[in-house]
Amino acid sequence: MSFYKIIVLINLVLVLISLGAGAVFLGKGDDDGKRVVIALTVRISLSVSLVVLLIAGYYFGLISPNQY
Repeated sequence: MSFYKIIVLINLVLVLISLGAGAVFLGKGDDDGKRVVIALTVRISLSVSLVVLLIAGYYFGLISPNQY
């Protein structure tokens, strides 16, 4: 597996971890939701970077769509 694909997979795992952390913070409801907002901000930032990585990988030929 190439280095690029490992970076994409790590980014995807971080998005899922942020999603879980946000759910835990939302379930606890300790403070005014600041931790939930921070988790949402991190998740959105990671998701945008994942989309940019995928577009750049396609543009530079690091990944290609399936050919059926």
